[in-house]
Amino acid sequence: MKPIRFSLYLFGLEKLFGGDIRRVIEFVHEADEAGLDQVVVSDHVVMGERADRYPYGPFPVAPDYPWFEPMTTLAAMASVTKRMRLAVGILITPLRPAVLLAKQAATLDVIAGGRLDLGVGTGWQEEEYTSSGIPFQGRKARMIDQVRAMRELWQNAPASFASKTVNFERIYSRPAPAGKSIPLHFGIAPTDDNITLMAELADGWLPMLRTPSEYGPFAQRIFEKLPAFGRTPDDFTVRAQVRPIKDASGEKTGRVSLDASLATIPEMIAAGVTEFTVTPLSFVNDEAGLRQLVARVVREAQSHR
Repeated sequence: MKPIRFSLYLFGLEKLFGGDIRRVIEFVHEADEAGLDQVVVSDHVVMGERADRYPYGPFPVAPDYPWFEPMTTLAAMASVTKRMRLAVGILITPLRPAVLLAKQAATLDVIAGGRLDLGVGTGWQEEEYTSSGIPFQGRKARMIDQVRAMRELWQNAPASFASKTVNFERIYSRPAPAGKSIPLHFGIAPTDDNITLMAELADGWLPMLRTPSEYGPFAQRIFEKLPAFGRTPDDFTVRAQVRPIKDASGEKTGRVSLDASLATIPEMIAAGVTEFTVTPLSFVNDEAGLRQLVARVVREAQSHR
């Protein structure tokens, strides 16, 4: 049975520390010592000005928002933590060469002692691709080739791989990850083709759908497909966001309640979720509130052990 984990999504958290990412890293050290299971960072290499093309509603920040590079940021966090897992959700992997990303991820995983979880996806913004000299069209096929190529590099030395977008023969990429591979969680839409793809290749799914009633049926379809590839649901993780919910008083004040939001966990578990991500900025607006939130999330995690 998959372990239950609770994570914090660190998006925008530097706002609580005067914009200083170094203080976020210090906070992550505190959260690790407090018993938090995982932290999650996100990725954009560059941002264009057409945020109206974002497919999931209003884009939350301006184009000049500082998107700290995820692998660098997690390397810094790896150096100040001992037990929590370190995750990217998602890394826009087609923007990176497969062999370079395989080396970066393996190095980070070794530094972290096997604590890296890599969310992979294709992104939504064409400007990131054109400015990187990479075709926007065909990005999903490029991502799939990357996943297969990275696993070959991590598991074999020498390694060989041939596809439309990635090709190499008898090359060595060491160090290998601490556990000989790295969990890869796919942040892609649950189309029929993608459900089969995830059942075959992914270690988990990062749904963008908001509610258990929306993503639960798709998670079950993935679970049903797993045996065809010699796998079981215990081999697969679904990590979903804990939605901000208002309690009775919040209906008048507009404030959301962490307790009311965490009360949705049983429904999420029934939908197949085993990793639960809380976004602090949805609930708190200062450092004291943040530390109280961590303590509450840790208690919630312990109650499900």
